[in-house]
Amino acid sequence: MAGGAIYPDLEGRTVLITGGGSGIGAAIVRAFARQKSKVGFIDIADAPSRSLADELSRGGATVKYVRADVTDTAALRAGIGEIRDAFGPITVLVNNAAHDDRHATEEVTPEYFDQRIAVNLKHQFFAAQAVLPDMKAAGGGAIVNYSSVSWMSGMGGMAIYTAAKSAVIGLTRSLARDYGQFNIRANSIAPGWVRTERQERLWIKPESEARQMEIQCLKRWLVPDDLAKVTVFLASEEAAACTSQLYVVDAGRV
Repeated sequence: MAGGAIYPDLEGRTVLITGGGSGIGAAIVRAFARQKSKVGFIDIADAPSRSLADELSRGGATVKYVRADVTDTAALRAGIGEIRDAFGPITVLVNNAAHDDRHATEEVTPEYFDQRIAVNLKHQFFAAQAVLPDMKAAGGGAIVNYSSVSWMSGMGGMAIYTAAKSAVIGLTRSLARDYGQFNIRANSIAPGWVRTERQERLWIKPESEARQMEIQCLKRWLVPDDLAKVTVFLASEEAAACTSQLYVVDAGRV
């Protein structure tokens, strides 16, 4: 992973990351491990998650992977409890897990709609609910919820995803308002198009790459580390006065 600032207040803090096994999530796990935090992450992709946890543990980091489907609220709660039991009260939460499947509106069933909302929005609420008592008892904490620029740029072909990602902003602002009195901060990050293995495999083509470079101010691809650096900043005391905000990290796309 690329270098970056070190925030001493993050050392020893228990951090929970959803969807930490690959892509942006894996970069976030690495970034907090570099801060010497105690890092717990939840994912459903077993092989890459175990590989990441084993690699970082061999390097001396304090990392724990728990396999759980975040759309199963009982399993999510149990996974969070397992991380708490291992590392102590959770005072940083990064709600990163998501799935940007494309879908035609005319073909969406009620079951598919509910599943898309579960993976892109619902788990963020219940993960926050699960850790808020820890943060209140500790005298503060930081929540970072991942949104997307897709709804800001009017992207088509995935109406449920864009609806869920816009709803993340409302959730974040409500958490910030309700829990600011306990020194708990809540912010959201909206990434632009990030060059991950999944995006390479499914969506990045020569023509789309050329179009992306045309519409961005910065003529380079975003990479997962770009998002991880902003995430650790928002979790740290350097961002102590930042809450209820949306931070766009898109290389100047929208």
